[in-house]
Amino acid sequence: MIDEYLGDLDRRLHGCGRFKADLLDEARDGLHDAADAYRAGGWSDEDAERRAVADFGPAAVVARDYQAELGMLSGVRTLWKLVIGVPLMQASWDYARILTFGEWTKLSTPTPEWYKVVAHTTHGAVFVVPVIGLIALLGTRWLSRRLDAVRLARFCGVLIALAVGINLASVGLVIGSTGLVDVSRLFLSVPCVLLMVAWVLLSLRLVVLARRSWGGYATIVA
Repeated sequence: MIDEYLGDLDRRLHGCGRFKADLLDEARDGLHDAADAYRAGGWSDEDAERRAVADFGPAAVVARDYQAELGMLSGVRTLWKLVIGVPLMQASWDYARILTFGEWTKLSTPTPEWYKVVAHTTHGAVFVVPVIGLIALLGTRWLSRRLDAVRLARFCGVLIALAVGINLASVGLVIGSTGLVDVSRLFLSVPCVLLMVAWVLLSLRLVVLARRSWGGYATIVA
């Protein structure tokens, strides 16, 4: 009975395998402890497990709360990547540019005014993204005592999607506009190229993580 219940719960949950396994192990321990208590009270093995499962709650209801918790755990991991990874990439690229290329005045082609606006906008986004991430981290901690797990997970998911979207848009905008002005600016030095590639890969990875989180939130109401 308990194994069948856990199997049903397992099929209903979607998310990080490690986090999911921890939740299922927690449920398994709780169910077996409850069943043992019923056995000690004189119930048969089958009845003890049946009552333990009934006390634990319908799999659909339990899965809803567990799925929200999975989404939160995955979301927090993504938020830390946003808070630390995005500004670190920008700082590393600027530092590499100074060390391996030098000041912008060394550029051989003129810089249009519209490109300066784009550059300032994308640089500003680098600071906006981690701020949104910090707001999400602090907000979820503060709201954890005021909202249920489902609404808290959705709140976190909205902010993750916003931060990831801003980061991806800023990376695409700076690469596209730089290519229009002077494609050679994308290849200032080997370290700059490698860091830009790493930034793009990080941005795409964040999109994947955000999509997984949204997929997990969608199953909450399924």
